[in-house]
Amino acid sequence: MPLGRELPQLLKQRLFHKGRKFDFEVNRLRLPNKSEGEWECIRHPGGALAIPVTSEGKLILVRQYRFAVQGRLLEFPAGTVEPNEEPLETVKREIEEETGYRAHKWDKVGEFFLAPGYSDEILYAFLARDLEKLETPPQQEEDEDIEIVFFTPEELETAIRDGQPVDGKTIASFFLARSFLVKY
Repeated sequence: MPLGRELPQLLKQRLFHKGRKFDFEVNRLRLPNKSEGEWECIRHPGGALAIPVTSEGKLILVRQYRFAVQGRLLEFPAGTVEPNEEPLETVKREIEEETGYRAHKWDKVGEFFLAPGYSDEILYAFLARDLEKLETPPQQEEDEDIEIVFFTPEELETAIRDGQPVDGKTIASFFLARSFLVKY
């Protein structure tokens, strides 16, 4: 806690919805200035993301349909951290399921809050290298609509700059991985 700054006091917490991947709650807080109000929050177990890089220096992304935005977004493979699972385990599973590749070298490039204005979700980003293409095709989940695409780092940067639909976790993770990609 920063010196001289008091944290809000939690007065009441209500679970409004318990979902498959996250919960939605409403909290009544008293701020240090004594005013009170309600704040909504999505409680999420966290996610893990892979930045797969081929031996030729290409990035593997997925173009995935996302219902909330009614469109397909470019994303690095990612998934929700399951109970009693470490983020690296999550991302190892997801890269195989979504892309059909297995990585033999992993580097953590960072972690960050995805949308702290309304969610406690934290995302763990890993660079995936020394890739092996699996003999069996990707085992996408029943509710996934995924196309595998390859970009050079320069092409992905151009896509981001040109306003192509790239999700925020991919942009943030790409930025975190850039120093690793220069060495690669």
